[in-house]
Amino acid sequence: MEDKTRIRLTAAEMSGLWAQYLNDTITVCINKYFLEKVEDEEVRPIIEFVLNSAEGNISIMEGIFIKESFPIPVGFTDQDVDAQAPRLFSDTFVLMFLRHMSILAMAASSAALGVATRPDMVELHKRVLKIGVKLQDLTRDLMLKQGTYIRPPYISIPDKVDFVKKQHFLAGFLGHKRPLTSVEITHLFLNVQTNAIGKTLITGYAQIAQRKEVKQYLMRGMEVAQKHVDIFSDFLRKEDLPIPMSWDSALTDSTIPAFSDKLIMFNVAGMIAAGVGNYGMAMAASPRRDVGMKYASLIPEIALYAEDGANILIKHGWMEEPPQADDRGKIIKGK
Repeated sequence: MEDKTRIRLTAAEMSGLWAQYLNDTITVCINKYFLEKVEDEEVRPIIEFVLNSAEGNISIMEGIFIKESFPIPVGFTDQDVDAQAPRLFSDTFVLMFLRHMSILAMAASSAALGVATRPDMVELHKRVLKIGVKLQDLTRDLMLKQGTYIRPPYISIPDKVDFVKKQHFLAGFLGHKRPLTSVEITHLFLNVQTNAIGKTLITGYAQIAQRKEVKQYLMRGMEVAQKHVDIFSDFLRKEDLPIPMSWDSALTDSTIPAFSDKLIMFNVAGMIAAGVGNYGMAMAASPRRDVGMKYASLIPEIALYAEDGANILIKHGWMEEPPQADDRGKIIKGK
């Protein structure tokens, strides 16, 4: 019988494997620190679950790398974290952050699973997806129990099924604007929440960053995140809908580095990439012109911010190159 694990990895499978390895190594570093600092005994088992799951993923992936003679990425190591550094985030924020990470994990693993073919790669991404779903359940249930879970806004149930009859449904700049749809409200709510979480995370990182240019970059990110929170909140406020809470109070005043600047920049880059994707989905799901166009106007801003972050990563030799196609021109020229 043919050994299907000997089939070559596709470009999509290489990409998923490489990205998952880097994400799991950074997850190990961050959660080692969280585990050392946690005080809430109900949060501790969740951090342990995340840490053990990531370490298990790494072990599986290293086996695949070795089998394929694929150089194991450097990723992140104990050199990128100081678990003995003072506490930076509250346990409540850690729980919210892990819940947000579960959403990103589910999205990434679903996408990777959709293009995986080889059985071992399919099983890897199924495993990651199951972990993401379980983490979502664990964090949601505990946040509901502790009274820290923030539900999306409530709206009235429709009286009847109806169809759009006028182009006015798409209007948004002039004259009367129709109320936001439930889909538009959902995206606005989630984007307020993710920017609020991102701002708190970046603020904490700015406090402990060691290089001046990294601090300045993070401070700029704080301003961008707050600006976007204000913009999306304004849409909800005008509809008399509730706005997710800020997490600024979840920070301590520690300035002692718990993480390397390399880890900080990579983590922020990942959050920005997720943000661009969120805005793209929200824009596509927002028929009201003023809402859709607002997302469209903000994407270039965060794309430029992401590019500046990539330049810092490259400057300091922190950005690992993902697998690339062969450069045929270089091969032919023998260079």
